Amino acid sequence: MVMKGIYIYTLTSSLHNAQVIDETSKTFLSSLNCDYTLKLDSFEDYGTHDLDVIFVRTGGTEGIFKSLLPELLHSTRKFYLLTSGHNNSLAASMEILSFLNNNSLSGEIIHGDAAYIHDRLTTLVQVGRAQRTVAGKKLGVIGAPSDWLISSQADYAEVKSKLGVEIIDIPMSEVIDEYNALEKMDINSPLAHHTQDAVISKNLIGAERIYIALKAIVKRHGLNGFTIRCFDLLTAVKNTGCVALARFNSEGIVATCEGDVPAMLSMLVAHALTGVSGFQCNASTINPNTGQMLMAHCTIPFDMVDSFKLDTHFESGLGVGIVGFSPAGPITVFKISGDLTRYFAAEGTLVKCQNEPGLCRTQQLIALDNRHDSKYFLTRPIGNHHIVIPGHFKNLIDEWFK
Repeated sequence: MVMKGIYIYTLTSSLHNAQVIDETSKTFLSSLNCDYTLKLDSFEDYGTHDLDVIFVRTGGTEGIFKSLLPELLHSTRKFYLLTSGHNNSLAASMEILSFLNNNSLSGEIIHGDAAYIHDRLTTLVQVGRAQRTVAGKKLGVIGAPSDWLISSQADYAEVKSKLGVEIIDIPMSEVIDEYNALEKMDINSPLAHHTQDAVISKNLIGAERIYIALKAIVKRHGLNGFTIRCFDLLTAVKNTGCVALARFNSEGIVATCEGDVPAMLSMLVAHALTGVSGFQCNASTINPNTGQMLMAHCTIPFDMVDSFKLDTHFESGLGVGIVGFSPAGPITVFKISGDLTRYFAAEGTLVKCQNEPGLCRTQQLIALDNRHDSKYFLTRPIGNHHIVIPGHFKNLIDEWFK
């Protein structure tokens, strides 16, 4: 069972006065203003928590660490060495880190004033918690990526190895069969009161059937998320998955469009790190001189908007699309490559949402904090879809990929 939070283990030389070290350590740890569990020198469960930290309390502990290393390597490959700066603890930590580096192992000394250490521990425990949250998840690819997503596949084995995430393929026929089985059932949409348009009201019934059909697939396969080749629904049932995906994401089930596997993985990681939903979208226009971008798509998680309207799906004029209005404020644009070797993260501001003709229904005008980040989209983009997350999270994302 994975335990949450920060767990602190200690290294202490017997050459030092134990009572003095205990008092100094207590004062130092209290100053950090962090919730933690102190394990002292008992390392039996090291590596089983969101963040395990080795508090090097004194000098002369280098040999103790070396003797423990074979046991500790069973549970981790990176070591966080906390030091107060008292009793030669920093010097010992530097020797230990040098030893790790010489043996092709990684580590970091966490040292500085109390505020810095607090912030560093907080970031690391968030990332550790997110990594453990992602590991063991199961995602479905329903109907394969759309034909135009020629760079948006993923190596399932690499995803399993690096993220601990299982991806399975599910034929679109399963969704269509579930949909057809609902044909004679009396179904009402919970969104019916959001429109007075007779055509959209009728289409909402089909959109609800798609949601129910996908819910059966999620349950049958034990999925934590999925991506669906949603344009196939336009020909098969004359409707879209836009409403269904908006609802699933709001319910904590990651759901992305067009069978885009990297977008699905990006949204999964983003949600684990931040706890908020993301908006999968296309870049419609980019101004490299200002860093302003217009991002658009026909669905957005309902928990990301203050209000929304219902319309048809943009390209086809069929089914139900969502015109979502999110609050202005800080955002992060994020994407992982399908082979997990690259990622992009840039912070900015959602300037406004709009509803102009000739574009996908939900439209967000974004200004990147660093206008030069816009060049990425014109030189080395990771596919066309990107994820917009409310809030500034580049630091967390960068830490994840370290």
